[in-house]
This record gives sequence, structure tokens and C-alpha cells, in this order.
Amino acid sequence: MTIERRPFGRTGHDSSAVIFGAAALGKADQGTADAVLDLLLEHGVNHIDVAASYGDAELRIGPWMDRHRDDFFLATKTGERDHAAARDEIHRSLERLRTDRIDLLQLHALFHPDEWERALSPDGALDAAIEAREAGLVRFIGVTGHGWTVAAMHRRSLERFPFDSVLMPWGWQCARHPTYARDFEATLALCEARGVAVQTIKAIARGPWAAGAKRDHPTWYQPLEGEADITKAVQWVLGRPGIFLNSAGDVGLLPTILRAAGGGHETISDAAMAELGQRTGMASIFGL
Repeated sequence: MTIERRPFGRTGHDSSAVIFGAAALGKADQGTADAVLDLLLEHGVNHIDVAASYGDAELRIGPWMDRHRDDFFLATKTGERDHAAARDEIHRSLERLRTDRIDLLQLHALFHPDEWERALSPDGALDAAIEAREAGLVRFIGVTGHGWTVAAMHRRSLERFPFDSVLMPWGWQCARHPTYARDFEATLALCEARGVAVQTIKAIARGPWAAGAKRDHPTWYQPLEGEADITKAVQWVLGRPGIFLNSAGDVGLLPTILRAAGGGHETISDAAMAELGQRTGMASIFGL
């Protein structure tokens, strides 16, 4: 079943409610990557989110762009904080992705106050992104981040510059964190008022890997695994109108996530999520 599409903020693009998180391709060969492309096309996914730091992911996506550039809203990220380094990384991403334009260039993992100040000050990474936009290499500019402080940091970022999108964690455990939940809601309200697209990550996180546990997924956190459990977690997030869910960094989990998103948006109650959380031992992946 084709996944619903939603307006991606004020960009004018209708993106699939699930955005492909291409960190899953960081260590993949091209054959595996091409099988993922077929899966994305089958489910109507039309938005890819990658980053310069995701191993070989940009290289794996490059051949897709030779044939399907107009079928995808293409987003990548720079983790550099200074103008020259970010400028060079943007051009490298264009080369690796085999394209002359990036739809969304994001400042990656911008939550540490010192790095935030460097990136958003004169001669910082934001200047390189603006320069690339003025040159027609980038269409829109966003910001991403992790951890319990990032929703508040995104509001600070939006007061400094009119970013077109933000990316931050959201899922059942995030909603149980009193401070983060308040910050998320405040940031979401600001984004809705300004037409800023909101992407979410970590929807299917179960918790941190236990010491000595067999890590049978490449994700840095232990994910939910059962199809029914993943379906509840995905549909709980997508039950919120207007927000997007970025898929997990694991090719093996992608089909289940796409099936969950394409199967309609049943309203998942908080009671059902509480039962899931208790039964699976869901816990914070960012500490207290």
C-alpha cells in the first residue's frame, strides 16, 4: 500500500509520511542499496534523508539519482561548523550523490551550544548553506539534532534563522519525558505557525543495548523487532498530523516500517503504548 504524503512545511513539496533514513546504507553494497530503491518505489516513498557522515550512503544513492532524480526530494547534511569546511563538504556531497542540486541541506546534530554558536555565526556553516542556496545548489536549509535539549535548541535556531525544517527525536519514551515533551510541543507549535517541516527520529527505539548483548542490528540503540510492536510505534507517531517519521538505520527493519506506515493510520491509544512499553522494557536512549 502506498504511504500517505503530507506537505513538507512551506517547501511546496508533498513528502511521504515516512522519509527514508539512508544511514541504513552506510555499510551496504550497491546490490543491497538497489533492492532498497525498489522497495521505496513500491511503497511510494519520495523523500531521502542522508548525510555526508553516513559512511558510503551518499555513494550508494548516487546511481539512483542517475535514473530517478526527479522522483525524490533529496536531503543531506553537513556536520561541519565553519564556512570553508562546510562549503567543501556540500560540494563533495553533490559529487557523491551525482546531482547538481540538493533539495534540503541540513546542519547536522546541532545541539551543543559552542558548536551552535560557531555554525550560526558569521563565517560559519550556515553561511556556506546560504551561499549554496544562492548559487542554486541547495533549495532549502534545515537543522537536525539529538538528545533531550534539542527541541529547545531548535527554537533557539529558529529565532536566529528561518530554517525550512527541523529534525528531532519523537516516540513513546520521548513523550514520557516531562521536560522534553514540553519542549517538543512548544517547538512543534512554533514550526506549525511558521510552516517549518518537522521530521522525527527514534520512533522504534526500545532502549540502549544492554552490556554484553548480541547486537544483531546496526542501529546504535536496540530497536523494537516484532511487526505488531513496530506497527504500533510507527502508527502512534504518524497519528500526529503533519509530522514525518524518518526510518531507522537498518535495512532489515525497513520493510516492516514501510508496511506499518502504509497500512492506514489507526489511532494507537496511550494505554496500548504503555502496555507495549512495559512488555518490551522500553527505556530512554538518551539517559535521564
